[in-house]
Amino acid sequence: MKNLFLVIFVLQLFTAHSVAQPQDSDQRSDSTQINNSTIYKALGFTAAYYAGSLFILNNIWYKDKKVVPFHFYNDNSSYLQVDKFGHIYGSYVYSYIGYHYLLNSGFTRKEALLFGATLGLILQTPVEIMDGIHEGYGFSWGDMAANTIGSALVFGQEFLFKEQVLKYKFSYSESAYSDKANGYLGKTTLNRLLKDYNGHTYWLSIPINKLVENTIVPSWLNIAVGYGANGMYGEFENITYYDGVVIPETKRYRQYLLSLDIDWTKIKTDSKFLQTVLQAMTFIKLPFPAIEYNSTGEFRWYWLYY
Repeated sequence: MKNLFLVIFVLQLFTAHSVAQPQDSDQRSDSTQINNSTIYKALGFTAAYYAGSLFILNNIWYKDKKVVPFHFYNDNSSYLQVDKFGHIYGSYVYSYIGYHYLLNSGFTRKEALLFGATLGLILQTPVEIMDGIHEGYGFSWGDMAANTIGSALVFGQEFLFKEQVLKYKFSYSESAYSDKANGYLGKTTLNRLLKDYNGHTYWLSIPINKLVENTIVPSWLNIAVGYGANGMYGEFENITYYDGVVIPETKRYRQYLLSLDIDWTKIKTDSKFLQTVLQAMTFIKLPFPAIEYNSTGEFRWYWLYY
């Protein structure tokens, strides 16, 4: 999953730079706050992202693919839409970081919304175009729609509420299917993180206090709804052989989950190190008890869902 690989890359790039929630302000107090250094840094981060991502794509995903005339590819049912939730996640992360970075650099909220909260769609569109000119891939309108939703989730909430009431998060646990796939779902931990969609879960997390006003539940305690899928040994349907080895027959099914979560931005600390760690965890859903309902009609309880 090249989208998730690039998300990991951009998170590493920005982890050292603050994206903490700023004070509410529609205008900067001093026009001199934005200097050439700030602008050059923003441009430098973007240039570094593009250079790194293009290198990765050309040397990994497109390495053995021929350049062909631009074409389209309908993958809307790919991996039971887990792939599309991943595109939303990537776009959300880019836009969230872009918006808060610009806002904390002295740009007005309007400027940060326009140039930062749209960053996910801006950065992921060239990747879709590259897909469109390589054999085995193709330009996907479904991916573009998902990329738009990711940026809109940041833009819309900041425009309406001036905060991210809903946080979009990701969790991963290596699935039992990967050991039975003879390498089809990846041979290493990193490969499996990118290829094993059975282990991906995407969450919308909201503070309980936003749903029910009370003074008992701490402000950082959230409730989260998640989506994932299992039983997948292929993009649209399961394969039966891989590298001469029989792949077990499984049933593909969707998972709908309800769990608890933590809003790391609500935990206050005077430690810059801890603040950086908490900021980096904004997009990650940690293990908590969870209830699952799936498309086979089953309910399941997990003491800890990863």
